Amino acid sequence: MSGGTSPKQKQKKEPNNFIGEWFGHRVYPVVAQTAESLYDQEHQRCPFLTIVKGEDTSCTKREASKGVCSISSTSNGVRQDWLVCPHRALDTSMLESAAHRLFGFGEGTDVEVLAATVLDHKETAEAVRERVAVGLPTIVYFQEKLGGEIGISAGDRSPELSFDATMIELVADEHGKLRLGRYGIFEIQTMDFHGGYSKAVANLNAALHMHQEGFGAAVSEKPWWLAEKVEGPNIANVFKRTFYQMMFKFQLGADESSAGCVFAIPRSVWDSWQRHLGRPELIDYEDGTWRLMKPDHEPVENPPAWIYVFDTELSETETPNSLKLWRIIGTDAATLSYYALEVSPDAALKDGTATDKLQLSMKSRLGEFLPELKPPRPPRKKAAKKAVAKPPETETLL
Repeated sequence: MSGGTSPKQKQKKEPNNFIGEWFGHRVYPVVAQTAESLYDQEHQRCPFLTIVKGEDTSCTKREASKGVCSISSTSNGVRQDWLVCPHRALDTSMLESAAHRLFGFGEGTDVEVLAATVLDHKETAEAVRERVAVGLPTIVYFQEKLGGEIGISAGDRSPELSFDATMIELVADEHGKLRLGRYGIFEIQTMDFHGGYSKAVANLNAALHMHQEGFGAAVSEKPWWLAEKVEGPNIANVFKRTFYQMMFKFQLGADESSAGCVFAIPRSVWDSWQRHLGRPELIDYEDGTWRLMKPDHEPVENPPAWIYVFDTELSETETPNSLKLWRIIGTDAATLSYYALEVSPDAALKDGTATDKLQLSMKSRLGEFLPELKPPRPPRKKAAKKAVAKPPETETLL
């Protein structure tokens, strides 16, 4: 019998999108399997709300997406995490950094940052009063699941708008009684995805039920469970939806009654914004922060708005994974408007290929009704002749 090496089977292309974190713990590209991660997943507990509230708190998402914190996607050309739940960014260190920066507390200052709901406990409320009475900085914040969102009411010439999280400084008056100081706005940018994650969520639930202690190994061996029917992020739609709110809140943050605004976004979102902003250059302020300014403008020390760009530090042992600030960018609403509404459109018009493609698209569409406008088809490229290799000598298999 004669023969040769059998042809290799065509390998399947790795999916672009996977569930990255489930109930706060990493499942792709590595899988965390600790007693804590299994407990949270089995009991459907949100570790982030649990920490800030000081009590066990279940995930608040609907069944089809329950437990999904982030999606790992290659939509920017590299694999990155995209947050799909705002509670994932309730990171203590990031909240404390925002409070220090917005309210002007020096590094190392004893600042207490706590969710409003913990004031339900009389002991906690009394401790807060004592801190404020002796002048210790104390910040209380409200969020959708932590006392409810706070915002501004609609007026005849302005819209109703709520804040993701509102930080409020508590201070003492001349009699030592509590009063409100300034407020700060803390926004968290999550991403919308095309389609849903119900199939992948069902796979994870089935794997947890069937494999239990071997859950991590099972998911590591079959990562496509996490990718079934998971589509990519809706980048353009989210930027359009977010841009107006971001500009509005940055402007509110510039008012003297406000301490400012922090907009927290994953690095994946910041990278996806570059085309919408004309890919601006950041200025290194040489104190660990950066500035986004108009050309020929001098960077200021305390701008009214800050963009916190963070990354997830992948780990299968430290879980939940910690968030690491990649860039802290000082800016303002006018600067963002300049880059989004002047620089980026100007770049599109100067790029000949963009306008050429627009003309071609219009001609093609109209050509369906008015054939004389239809552009000619580009000439076909002649296929290069392939050299025919001599067949290899065969050997007889005994």
